[in-house]
Amino acid sequence: MTKANELAHSVKDYVIQYRRTVHQNPELSMKEFKTTDRICEELDKMGVSYKRMEPTGVLAEIKGGKGPGKTVLLRGDIDGLPIKEDTGLPFASENGCMHACGHDTHNAMLLGAVKCINEIKDSFAGTVKFIFQPAEETGEGARAMIKQGVLEGVDYMFGTHISSALGSGQVATIDGAMHASAFWFKIKVTGHQAHGADPVHGIDAAVAGSAVVMALQDMVAREYDPFAPMVVTVGDIQCPGRFNIIPGEYRMEGTIRTFSREINKTLEATLNRIANNVASAYRCKAEVEIHEVAEVNINDHDAFKIGWAAAEKVAPGHVEKAIPTMGGEDFAYYTPYVKTCFFTLGAELPDKDGNVYSHHTPKVLFDENALETGVALYVQCALDGLDA
Repeated sequence: MTKANELAHSVKDYVIQYRRTVHQNPELSMKEFKTTDRICEELDKMGVSYKRMEPTGVLAEIKGGKGPGKTVLLRGDIDGLPIKEDTGLPFASENGCMHACGHDTHNAMLLGAVKCINEIKDSFAGTVKFIFQPAEETGEGARAMIKQGVLEGVDYMFGTHISSALGSGQVATIDGAMHASAFWFKIKVTGHQAHGADPVHGIDAAVAGSAVVMALQDMVAREYDPFAPMVVTVGDIQCPGRFNIIPGEYRMEGTIRTFSREINKTLEATLNRIANNVASAYRCKAEVEIHEVAEVNINDHDAFKIGWAAAEKVAPGHVEKAIPTMGGEDFAYYTPYVKTCFFTLGAELPDKDGNVYSHHTPKVLFDENALETGVALYVQCALDGLDA
């Protein structure tokens, strides 16, 4: 057992109890004010210096007692989702929001790592920083933290995301791209409303809008390299009207996922061309809005080597190559500026009927026993990064 494992085990109960408190009181992105207050209270108890970020979030710092050296940054996100919880847990949220993506566990594991590293601060040279990041779910948090200088002087950065789909205690990472980029788009197609029995006097926005939806799927199959994975999903369609009205407006929202930063540069122009040309063929007009929510998350080779070795130390026999996912992760915004490595931490926990639920659902569960491994991983990555 490594020193990191011993330290993580010593704070296991603290981490679990803290996680339950946070889980019971989730807050939405950029509104994590009470969560931020709670983190600061815990850091005050430990005597660890920190800076409150704007509008929410915390950057903590521990300097090693053996003098200056490298700087390693550990990251955990803290925001919840607008989902009403249905887990039946005794510490379930009651405020209509939910930590349905496990960010409560990230918050707790990172705070546990602060406690561990603070205990051994006299044994190392260099600085370990900890960013309790807001707003991962909206893709705003990492960029806001970068603007406020959290990456200044950082040599290596490590982050972890819990997973209900991976065996409890398993650790996964990969050398290279791990998470796809995520774009949000909105398209409004405008025609001319008319009586449903008299379509000749209208311009049917529903027909035109539906054609745009189908054309977006053709974009994947016929416009881009089939060896460059891409997903286009239209997840919300609104066509105000009535059964006997030719609709004058058709609105859609969706997401585009890719692993190519080059493709991402072309998406706005491509989306505008397809939407406008298809709508025009039906005598309609189209308006397109598109925003990047997360960049492609690519692990740096050097940071990956440190991270993989650290994982093997604290979880021997339980480390595996991660399968790249189309899920987005705003940790990606740190990657152009510093050497980073990101992990997936397994915490699969079936319910009493044997069902395992995915993230962003009201019934998702996480095995709290996995949190000890997560704390140990944070600590070992910090120590190995300082020694690299």
